[in-house]
Amino acid sequence: MISLQGKTAIITGGGRGLGKAVALILAQEGVNIAITGRNEENLKTTVEEIKKFGVAAAYAVFNIENEAEVKAGIDKLVNQLGGVDILINNAGIGQFGTLEAMSAADWEQVIRVNLFGVYYAAMAVYPHLKGEGDIVNVASTAGLKGGANMSAYAASKAAVISLSQSMMAEWRKHNIRVITLTPSTIASDMSIQGGLTDGNPDKVLQPEDFAEWVRDMLKMNRRALVANGSILSTNP
Repeated sequence: MISLQGKTAIITGGGRGLGKAVALILAQEGVNIAITGRNEENLKTTVEEIKKFGVAAAYAVFNIENEAEVKAGIDKLVNQLGGVDILINNAGIGQFGTLEAMSAADWEQVIRVNLFGVYYAAMAVYPHLKGEGDIVNVASTAGLKGGANMSAYAASKAAVISLSQSMMAEWRKHNIRVITLTPSTIASDMSIQGGLTDGNPDKVLQPEDFAEWVRDMLKMNRRALVANGSILSTNP
């Protein structure tokens, strides 16, 4: 396995949940961390936790649905930390309900955040990856198979899978590893508040499990690429 010491990662939605868990575990590997989101207090608190590991840390507040804000925010972070090697495209939302109950506005917002947010962040980071890098796009098992009461979420994640696979096919030629992840339900704030799981730590995947998985894939020799991967609770 390779060392991640001295690399720089940008993590969207990094102020809490899965993004925060990934930020903290990469910081322990000596990775400088930039996190993004909309809640500045969460971002500030997480940055202070990251700095305890002796790495540089920064944050940017922007709306992932807004292409101009995303580009400006990422450019600012790259300049602040002196470059970027890794993007963790983690920001996302969940709106759940029957097709009849969900409004078109809610449906469209899920697509804008979960799909266009991934596209905007990747396109903003790509020009800064000089010769090699890693982009981890977080989809979901819901994108592999839709289900009741999750039409918008499942559709958005299915689109992320296809977008990510297209990125991989194009950018691997430039030594950029694009990894498409499809985790099952994890005990995140979104999953618990949405009633998808009770978050039982004895049975249900925790954010730190996901973070360890991401870290280990990034540490693989650069000749190796995990193009697609799923992680599930053993017996939820």
